[in-house]
Amino acid sequence: MIFKNCTFFNENFEKEFGDIEVENGIIKQIGIIDGDGKDMAGTILIPGFVDVHIHGCAGGDASDADKAGLEKMANELAKHGVTSFCPTSMTLPQKRLEKIVETISEYKSENHKGSKIAGINLEGPYIAMGKKGAQNGDYVRAGSTEEFDTLWEKSNSLIKLITIAPEAFDSGEFINHAKKYTGVSIGHSQANADECKAAINCGINHATHLFNAMTPMNHRQAGIVGTVLDDDRVMCELICDGGHICPTVLRNAFKILGEDRGIAISDSMRGAGLGEGEFELGGQAVFVKPNGKYAVLEDGTIAASISNLHTEFKNLIEFGIDFKTALKACTINPAKSINEDENIGSIAAGKCADLVFLDEKLDIKEVYINGILA
Repeated sequence: MIFKNCTFFNENFEKEFGDIEVENGIIKQIGIIDGDGKDMAGTILIPGFVDVHIHGCAGGDASDADKAGLEKMANELAKHGVTSFCPTSMTLPQKRLEKIVETISEYKSENHKGSKIAGINLEGPYIAMGKKGAQNGDYVRAGSTEEFDTLWEKSNSLIKLITIAPEAFDSGEFINHAKKYTGVSIGHSQANADECKAAINCGINHATHLFNAMTPMNHRQAGIVGTVLDDDRVMCELICDGGHICPTVLRNAFKILGEDRGIAISDSMRGAGLGEGEFELGGQAVFVKPNGKYAVLEDGTIAASISNLHTEFKNLIEFGIDFKTALKACTINPAKSINEDENIGSIAAGKCADLVFLDEKLDIKEVYINGILA
């Protein structure tokens, strides 16, 4: 198949005009190509969005360990231009986590339509009680290499990220072990700047939902926020729904992070796309209020987002982030953070034909996953 007359953003995220040929789900060539094809004049072509931190949407939740729920998520995400995602677990008992990673791995091995599973994200359970947020404190515990190894094996090597609080246990051995297999992220943590820096030096290379559930930065104490922003070795997730982080703070964060270190995430839960109501997240009741931007616990604590990366991409541009930075934050940066950037995250020959065609208002017209219309 040839897409003709495309205005697209190339692998350097510069605007280009040309044709794109797709064969067997892969971008075969880009240029002025002979032959008939589908005329895409008047559209804007971008890479498919990559969401590396998402618990659920459309009634499905990764922690349900249910293939039907994963399929709901995959189909809903495809509608919003998310062509790859990492189902994300909560802080739960070990046996439940084993079932979750087994189910996700089995689902990925089957031939399903919709958004593709790029990996598994373990949010916890080795976190700090004082920053657990909407995580269930009954299952918070110290890090265990034995538990991790079991999860790694049962996932068929699919775990791409794990969030820990390095100060909450003697974490040096765990980080040194886990980093051989997966990205290790700091989050749900009360670490001070020195503890955070030591963890980065040990191998942490990622920060889970920057600003949320971590020690803040002020003019005397850098905290986790200031420390990870200051260190180019760390890529930082940001929930860009306009509620978890105010637009002014987002603008400041991206000024520091630049084009290559910011990662937009949805961090959405099963209620995303379903409107107001009561839902379950990690064994706890959460609520989406009328016209709410996020889900909350009964006491009002922010629990999760109800957003998606297409909405967040448009939000970032509305908030004053330049187009290139916003687009990279939703595509190539998350792909890099899970070492999948050779396959997804940008438009280049040899990569998966995960293509999103937008209109002039940046609304979605068509989504292709592995070259097939979603």
